[in-house]
Amino acid sequence: MSDESDAAASVEHDTAAGPTIAATADVDPRASVGAGTRVWHLAQVREDAVVGAECIVGRGAYIGPGVHVGDRCKIQNHALVYEPAVLEDGAFVGPAVVLTNDFYPRAVNPDGTLKSADDWHAVGVTVRTGASLGARSVCIAPVTVGRWALVAAGSVVTTDVPDFALVAGVPARRIRWVGRAGHPLEDAGEGRWRCPVTGELYVQDGETLTPVDRSA
Repeated sequence: MSDESDAAASVEHDTAAGPTIAATADVDPRASVGAGTRVWHLAQVREDAVVGAECIVGRGAYIGPGVHVGDRCKIQNHALVYEPAVLEDGAFVGPAVVLTNDFYPRAVNPDGTLKSADDWHAVGVTVRTGASLGARSVCIAPVTVGRWALVAAGSVVTTDVPDFALVAGVPARRIRWVGRAGHPLEDAGEGRWRCPVTGELYVQDGETLTPVDRSA
């Protein structure tokens, strides 16, 4: 059963143009949730988080304090987005994805005392416009996932991902290029790549891929 169907009986509508928040969701009053956004069962949106318009925050998802989520993003069931992550417009975070925030995690200090907020410095993951993180992938902060890139399910990202790259594995490595439609690009020769869905052309220069400006 989808989130939409099993939440239908237990949502709160702020206004006709406002967000839709499940009664079982925990959205801090200091958080900002944009118009048209849906927050489903058991999701948690912490203090000072900003979630843009027309987003979906799936069942059991977690958005940490001060996290910034752009417009039209999808954060699927049980994804964990730890602060200070930034998701730009149109980012997709698949089920059970984890965006970490501690490069040297420890519960205690060397003297055995419990670590407090003052004993570590949070570092974040940035997911650029249109990028997608497949189910159960993990991004080890601090990394940036480039525009329209695609991280394969189950991958572990330890270094920055270029725009339009398809990365897979542990650790993740680029295996293909993808276009805005998310499909692998086809080799059009002479360093050019074509999207089989939209026909859009891209030009490769080393490990950089750039869309061809058709208006030029």
